[in-house]
Amino acid sequence: MNGSRDPGRSLRHRRGIYLLPNLFTTGALFAGFYAIVTAMDGHFVAAAIAVFVAMVLDGIDGRVARMTQTQSAFGAEYDSLSDMVSFGLAPALVMYQWSLIHLHDFGWFGVKVSWLVAFFYAAAAALRLARFNTRIAVADKRFFQGLPSPTAAAVMMGTVWVAEQFRISGESLMLPAIAITLLTGGLMVSNLSYYSFKDIDLRKRVPFMAVLSVLGVFVLIALWPSIVLYALFMAYTLSGLLLSVWRHWRKRRRRAAEDSPSEDSHPHS
Repeated sequence: MNGSRDPGRSLRHRRGIYLLPNLFTTGALFAGFYAIVTAMDGHFVAAAIAVFVAMVLDGIDGRVARMTQTQSAFGAEYDSLSDMVSFGLAPALVMYQWSLIHLHDFGWFGVKVSWLVAFFYAAAAALRLARFNTRIAVADKRFFQGLPSPTAAAVMMGTVWVAEQFRISGESLMLPAIAITLLTGGLMVSNLSYYSFKDIDLRKRVPFMAVLSVLGVFVLIALWPSIVLYALFMAYTLSGLLLSVWRHWRKRRRRAAEDSPSEDSHPHS
């Protein structure tokens, strides 16, 4: 019996494996598309949850590709296009349908402001993804430049989800909706640094309390998913601003220490 493997069978196996991460990417794309469609029907909680589902699937596809050694240029491009729909267009259009559309009540100026604000967010997401793709080879892996688009989408959809659960209409939150849409869009294309968590080694031993803390977070998410997820992503969004302030303060202190004369430079009496 020949011990060599059938090359045709091996090729079919490889093709089957390469399909796997793209199935998760397709699922994320479908979730983003579903969010847009269901928001048009006025089901805003379902639309917000769909974007969060897209985030989960988007996080899985890359890990599956690395685990199965199936990374490819096609997969990277497909993932980026899926992200544009799920974290760029979907949040912008859901927010538009939920709250910004009520600006139409203020006449032609309100109509223009409503879709321009939504477009600003979508364009910012596209620019953020384009910059990430072109700088991926030279960027510091420990930090993201600008707010990641999935986090921006989580803040947008978390706002909708929490407000709907507390029966607060989008019409009554038009000004906060404008502010959140512009802020998250601006943070995506900013130069603020956000910790990427990519240098955390999950294979290393950790204290038992760390495991309990993670378990506690999962319990809280299960109890109050909208509130806890919104709080977590909002805290991460603010972390970039706090990190920038801390770095600026540390740089000013270092510069002041360099400019101040040392004791040895004063003449002794």
